[in-house]
Amino acid sequence: MNNFDWTSFTKRIAIKASLSEIYEAWSVAANLERWFLERVIFRDAAGNQLEQINTEESGMQYDWYWYLDPTPMHGEILKANGKDFLQFTFEGTSLVDVTLSTLHEYVIVELRHHHIPQDDHSKQYIRLGCSNGWAFYLHNLKSVYEGGLDLRNKDPRIGNMINN
Repeated sequence: MNNFDWTSFTKRIAIKASLSEIYEAWSVAANLERWFLERVIFRDAAGNQLEQINTEESGMQYDWYWYLDPTPMHGEILKANGKDFLQFTFEGTSLVDVTLSTLHEYVIVELRHHHIPQDDHSKQYIRLGCSNGWAFYLHNLKSVYEGGLDLRNKDPRIGNMINN
């Protein structure tokens, strides 16, 4: 474990869709709710609610609500170019970069989660936990956009599973 990188990880997946569809999957509240979250709220610096990330706006904030968890995750959208790149805070001060590119008929989604703190809690829940979580949600993004099937558990009677 001496050479293990606790500060970052990268996940990549190929999705048969258009670049604009996948960018909007990350940047439009209703689209994030299709594959990732139960409810999404974007706000500008003045606190006004927005339906999507505004590339001209700085200081944008988000509240993300997960299925089966009433506590929102708060964060900030740091960069968004309107085409193929977004960066946001996640789980406090760690950062997530989403870079999109095309290869043949696919959009390659590369997610880099970095600046992960080095305390034991962050190692366990951010580095290891989020690595598993992002793998699932990227697979769900592919499933929703290629075939329409949402793989998330939304049934509170079942409780927490690997897919919620």
